[in-house]
Amino acid sequence: MIKDRMIKSFREANGGLFGVSEKADVGTSYQEMAKRGVALMGWADPYMPDRSFPDHLKVAFLEALEDPSASHYTAPVGSSELKQVIAEKLKKFNKLDVIADRNILITPGSDSGLYLAILPFIEKGDEVLIPSPSYPNNYTDVEIMGGKPVPVLLREEDGYQLDIKVLEEKVTDRTKMLILTHPNNPTTTVYNRRSLEGLRDLCVKHDLILVCDQAFEDYTFENEMITPASLEGMWERTLSVFSYSKGFGLSGLRVGYIVACDEIMDSLYANAVAVIGATSTIAQNALLHVYEDPAVMEEFAKTFDRRRRKAYEIFKDEEKLSCTMPESGFLFWLDVSKLGDSGKIVSYLLEKANVSVNDGNNYGPGGKGHLRIVLGVYKDDEVVCDALYRIRDALREYGKLKDEQKT
Repeated sequence: MIKDRMIKSFREANGGLFGVSEKADVGTSYQEMAKRGVALMGWADPYMPDRSFPDHLKVAFLEALEDPSASHYTAPVGSSELKQVIAEKLKKFNKLDVIADRNILITPGSDSGLYLAILPFIEKGDEVLIPSPSYPNNYTDVEIMGGKPVPVLLREEDGYQLDIKVLEEKVTDRTKMLILTHPNNPTTTVYNRRSLEGLRDLCVKHDLILVCDQAFEDYTFENEMITPASLEGMWERTLSVFSYSKGFGLSGLRVGYIVACDEIMDSLYANAVAVIGATSTIAQNALLHVYEDPAVMEEFAKTFDRRRRKAYEIFKDEEKLSCTMPESGFLFWLDVSKLGDSGKIVSYLLEKANVSVNDGNNYGPGGKGHLRIVLGVYKDDEVVCDALYRIRDALREYGKLKDEQKT
């Protein structure tokens, strides 16, 4: 068997060719469900499969297509012009005063950025603290590099904020890094100042690297969004990863970026061509105009706010379910543990409600017994709300069936 020659993380992975993969972004099963009319509530892609491309960027994209540079590479570290636009955004929004051509590296999406940010530091046996539940790639990337992910459970009763004491208990002499998804995917938690300053103190005390994925930073509601790299003592040890996919509905353009200090970035610049290649020239040139029409983000913000409130209203009083009001973005994290195994519930919802959602087990130990429901899909609120009601009704029926089995 050729797989016997593979490293463990690849050998044990399921790509959907020989069995069904439960992950929405693996294999072709998701596309097949779409053809059957299943409501796809498990792919974090704004308005997918409907149009989300802003009109002003459509014009910019077509102009970029006509430019002679369109069919050629940019430098693997990214377009200097786009990096200048990003630097202005970082100063205004993230409180980071950076040098565009020294502290920013543009990547083909934030997933490749996350991988490249972790890669320089992790080798076999290194331990990485990961608050859990958390984005699946946080665990997968570390495992591919031979490191050991160390999940640290977040609790709903704490608002899914960081418990620094529990984090410190997990630190060993092999701990090298902490990976934080902020705001968190899937819980939507916006980590508060107390959590982040405690995290800062922990990282400084134990000389840890912080990789912070801020793909969902663009839409936070009641709580202040603080960029960890902006805190005193964190710039020199933090790699921040950003995306244009979630905030602008531009997942298909595949543009993200890493921000870090000179010393880190010098090594990333040296190896970018070997790991990620060059990001699309056309996409980068179009994104020079991304911030020119604030109405685009205002529309998304209003839509996501409406939907999070509606989802919370639908599920909050259900006896066997538990949830909190989403704090950011367009995800909804639902505790179904009183009903049983979340994997079986996902299958039941697909069959009975004709809706596909994510099994919380994919998000680490802290995700057991939960569902991740993506509220940001589809342009029409009614399509989303209809699917949410079908989920609720199916979960009620599932609970009744479980009760009948007990008697």
